[in-house]
Amino acid sequence: MVNAVEVVESFWRDVWNARNPAAVDEYVVEDFVITNAGQRIEGRENFKRWIAAFLAQVHDFELEVLETFQNHDGSRVASRWRVHGRNNGVLGTEPDGRPISFTGTAVWEVREDGKLVHNHVERASWELFQRLTTAPA
Repeated sequence: MVNAVEVVESFWRDVWNARNPAAVDEYVVEDFVITNAGQRIEGRENFKRWIAAFLAQVHDFELEVLETFQNHDGSRVASRWRVHGRNNGVLGTEPDGRPISFTGTAVWEVREDGKLVHNHVERASWELFQRLTTAPA
């Protein structure tokens, strides 16, 4: 049996922190689904495009893993994380280069072979949007 926590943390490192959407191929199934902010992105290729678009909105992107754990059989993994970077138009805001930071939670479905099947993401987007659209004091 694979260590599902290691799979997810390797995904964070090899895809997001390496800023390498192509590495998704090593981790997810062809019909992968991510549910993010109520939106479903279906299929590995669409997921890679979504990642690339998000990375383009956050310069100096870094995902810090705060905590990761799995259920009893490793079929579900939960991960809390924080993203750091500089604003390049994230959430449709003016790309002003300001430092940004926001937290999120991801719950992954992991197959027995370690391939990622589905990811449910919740992130503090509203709080980030408010900070970016409010004039600095």
